[in-house]
Amino acid sequence: MAITTDCLVLGSGIAGLTFALSAARHGSVIVVTKRAREDSATAWAQGGVAAVLAADDSVERHVADTLTAGAGLCHDLAVELCVKEGPAAIRQLIDFGVPFSRNEHGELDLGREGGHTARRVAHAGDITGREIERTLLARAAETPNIQLLDWHMGVDLIVLSKFGGPDTCVGAYVLDEKNGVVKRVLARQTVIATGGAGKVYLYTSNPDVATGDGVAMAYRAGAEIANMEFYQFHPTCLHHPQARTFLISEALRGEGAILRHPETREAFMKRHHEMADLAPRDIVARAIDFEMKKSGSDYVLLDITHKPASFVKERFPNIHAECLRYGMDLTERPLPVVPAAHYLCGGITSDLHGRTSLPGLMAIGESACTGLHGANRLASNSLLEGLVLGRRAADKVGVLLPELRQSPWPDVPEWQIGSAVPSDEAVVVTQNWDEIRRLMWNYVGIVRSDSRLRRAARRVALLEEEIREYYWKHLVTRDLLELRNIATVAELIISCAASRRESRGLHSTLDYTATRADLAEDTVCKRGVLPHLRGR
Repeated sequence: MAITTDCLVLGSGIAGLTFALSAARHGSVIVVTKRAREDSATAWAQGGVAAVLAADDSVERHVADTLTAGAGLCHDLAVELCVKEGPAAIRQLIDFGVPFSRNEHGELDLGREGGHTARRVAHAGDITGREIERTLLARAAETPNIQLLDWHMGVDLIVLSKFGGPDTCVGAYVLDEKNGVVKRVLARQTVIATGGAGKVYLYTSNPDVATGDGVAMAYRAGAEIANMEFYQFHPTCLHHPQARTFLISEALRGEGAILRHPETREAFMKRHHEMADLAPRDIVARAIDFEMKKSGSDYVLLDITHKPASFVKERFPNIHAECLRYGMDLTERPLPVVPAAHYLCGGITSDLHGRTSLPGLMAIGESACTGLHGANRLASNSLLEGLVLGRRAADKVGVLLPELRQSPWPDVPEWQIGSAVPSDEAVVVTQNWDEIRRLMWNYVGIVRSDSRLRRAARRVALLEEEIREYYWKHLVTRDLLELRNIATVAELIISCAASRRESRGLHSTLDYTATRADLAEDTVCKRGVLPHLRGR
């Protein structure tokens, strides 16, 4: 028997929970999360939420900073809407109980990060995301209309056209990982909020859950995808064999930390951009990559030792404590850092109410491409987008639900396992997983070329063929589903990158070093349709 609900939300980060809390006023909500409910990229966010909250700041400045960082591809309406609605979103979080840091006068202690011309980042020390996630989960647990299903993972969206009906999404097949059963979950509205896909790369700041599940599911279902070539690499992850995913927040540079050459100790960013260490992330990541390749070093240094130790410990208590675990005291010596895959600026195309090209399906947060980030995300605009678009999508659902409830639940078949059997070759999954991540890092990383992209495309095509054969022979598991999804995401990133014949924002290619004004268009694709540029 199918499970039914008004709203099915895939993902339990800031976007999914914001949607769920708002949508619960209008109907029932099921939130599916593939591990523990607090396991999301939101909980890893250190910096904060960007919003115009200071008297010496303005909406116009925040908009201008976002457009500058986005390298000509931001959608003006998306930027203006998110920036204008940012302060109200912060106030709602404060009402919910998020303990944002305050100064001695009781005012919000606003930080500054790369690309921002003003202090406008509301933060809770250096564990902002963890505090937001904790607060939203507590609110959700107290809300009768919300049911959270831990250790459940979306397998595929349910689209009626596969069963002779209209091209409409009516829910998803969901794997219950504890018992291995795939359930039918039917919904009046399905919302993808599964976050990003950092695990498609060998080195990433993302948690293990970031495997691009929502984007891959939407692509297989026929939804439009855009701008997958724009993957943001965070400039500063701690370089240590046991700390492969520990992020050193951009807020350190906002408070005066300096990037230095590991041998000469030169502050090299002043040679790469007028804002030096506060340049946008794409520029900083490419500068670090350049300096590392030029010198042959495995890392560069991030130095905040010139600041008082007491200030650093108070402002960045979590980062300080975590570095001490690895024998490094950032108040006494510079930290070795390297870039790592961090944020997907593309995704499932959606409007400013979260609606995608597939009726019945919404996408919000990092899984979505609203046009806010353009070719490069401005720091701390991601949590802002999750808050604003999560609420707006829920408001739209409140308008749609009365009419949607008039239709009977569709007759959709149970999940069919056919002749699939349990796998006795898990090494196949592990091998293909590692190969995809390594080739993406080497061929489709911070700097690309046509020849590297061709090599990557050929190899990923072969791997996808192997994965498809394996998938249909064996019962689904989380590992197998994640492998299938990162392979799909890899294909999308490669094909979108190959179609853009310029360097813009996060897409830097050796073959087309200039940014062309006539190519200030989105890269869009659908299943069966090659990526192509489309005007906005």
